[in-house]
Amino acid sequence: MQIKVFPFNAFSENTYVLHDETKEAVIIDPGCYTHEERQELQAYIDGEQLKVVALLNTHAHVDHVLGNAFVKNTFKVKLHLHPADNPTLAAVENYASMWGFPAYEPTTADEELKEGATFTFGNSALKVLFVPGHAPGHVAFYHAESGNIIAGDVLFRRSIGRTDLPGGDFDILAKSIKEVMYTLPEETVIHPGHGPATSVGEEKRENPYVR
Repeated sequence: MQIKVFPFNAFSENTYVLHDETKEAVIIDPGCYTHEERQELQAYIDGEQLKVVALLNTHAHVDHVLGNAFVKNTFKVKLHLHPADNPTLAAVENYASMWGFPAYEPTTADEELKEGATFTFGNSALKVLFVPGHAPGHVAFYHAESGNIIAGDVLFRRSIGRTDLPGGDFDILAKSIKEVMYTLPEETVIHPGHGPATSVGEEKRENPYVR
């Protein structure tokens, strides 16, 4: 499993491209907003000769979905989102301009991500883990074979996702971290929605918010 990260937009949101030896790829949380950011993403896809087969969102806050329409239209793929975050996605067009993104292009989900389901592409399988608290329909994508998880805004290096946005709840987030994230093998690498990668073991020992 190859994991490529692109920090995009004013929030330095981590956009991920995952692919394996088959060259099939998925794009997770495309935060690309400017023309230059979108060119950078497409140049990587073209340079690696990848076939993008799906668009996945961990959740639908504005910084994670700015490139949804671009990816759907460019690569002719479907958007997969947990249904509990459909209202989160629908709300983005109402506040995107206030956050500095007046050119945001709204889109809708095409397929539902279900808790415990397995999403497959190429020779790879991602388990969908339901981890609400930062957003009502937040999920993470766990690749057990390589020990990697694309975690969105649930858990960061020495921090956690904010819970003061609509649909956020600290108690629910803490439960998601303790009962889902912290039950993974300690060597599991966490690829968060912002900032550097960390590991389950490190956060269980060092995270000041949830241990």
